[in-house]
Amino acid sequence: MASAPQQPQLPLFYKDLMPLNSRDHSGWKSKPFQDASFIAGTHAIPVTVDEFVDAQRHYPIVFTAGENPLPIALMGLNEGVNTFVGEDGMLTDNVYLPAYARRYPFMLARLRDDSDELSLCFDPSSGVVGEFDEGNELFAGEGEPSDFTKGVLDFCQKFEESGQRTKAFTEELEKLDLLMDGEIAITMNENPENPFTYRGFRMVDENKLRELPTETVEALNKSGMLMLIHAHLFSLNLMRIIFGRQAQQGKGPQLAGNGAAN
Repeated sequence: MASAPQQPQLPLFYKDLMPLNSRDHSGWKSKPFQDASFIAGTHAIPVTVDEFVDAQRHYPIVFTAGENPLPIALMGLNEGVNTFVGEDGMLTDNVYLPAYARRYPFMLARLRDDSDELSLCFDPSSGVVGEFDEGNELFAGEGEPSDFTKGVLDFCQKFEESGQRTKAFTEELEKLDLLMDGEIAITMNENPENPFTYRGFRMVDENKLRELPTETVEALNKSGMLMLIHAHLFSLNLMRIIFGRQAQQGKGPQLAGNGAAN
C-alpha cells in the first residue's frame, strides 16, 4: 500500500528534467497550475519532518518499506487512488499540499556525478514553463534570475535542507530499532467478517517506544523527535477516514481471496 511511487530514473511526477539557464530560457515564463491533476493518480507523496504537524491533520503519515525508509502522506490507501483530487482535477479546499508537490515542476538536481553542486531544473513536460505571453518571468535584465526564480530557488534549497533533517530523523528511528512492519485491518459494515487488510508500510512500534530508557526519551524530547513521532502515531487514526473517503467516492478496494485489499 505505502510503497512510494517511483520512476526508473526520475523522481515522482517528473517525466523530464532540464537545467534552467538564461541562454536557452531568456524570455520564458512560469504560470501556475490550473488544477492538481498531476497528482490525481498518486496515493502517496513524500513529506519532510518539518511538515509532520501540518500534514498529520489531513493524512496518515507512514514510512516506506525496505531500506532507507521515507515518510509519506497517504492521500489514498490504494495505488492510483487520491481521495483529495476531484473529478475536475481540483484539490479539496483547505487541505495541506506537501512541499514535494508544491515545488513541482522545479527541483534542485545534481547534473554531474563527479560534483555535489545542485542546479535548478524544471520538467519541460509540465506545461507550465515555456514561452508564454503571461506568467512570471524567469529572468530579468542581463540574464539575472528574476525575483520569482530567486523565490523558487530559495524554496527548493529549503526543501533540500528539510530533506536532510528528514534523513537524519529516519536514521535515528532505525538506530533505535523503533520501526516495525505495519498492518491495518478495516471492516465495512456490510461485510464485517472480511476486513480489508493493508500492509507494505512501516510505522513506529509503540511498545518499543515505551520501553526506551528514560534518558533516551528525554533526548528525543529535547531534539524535537518525540513530537514528530507522536504526530506520526496520531495520524494513523486517519487510515479509516481515508478508507471511508475512498468508499464514499466509489474508489474503494476489491477484496482479494487472501483477505488483502487490492
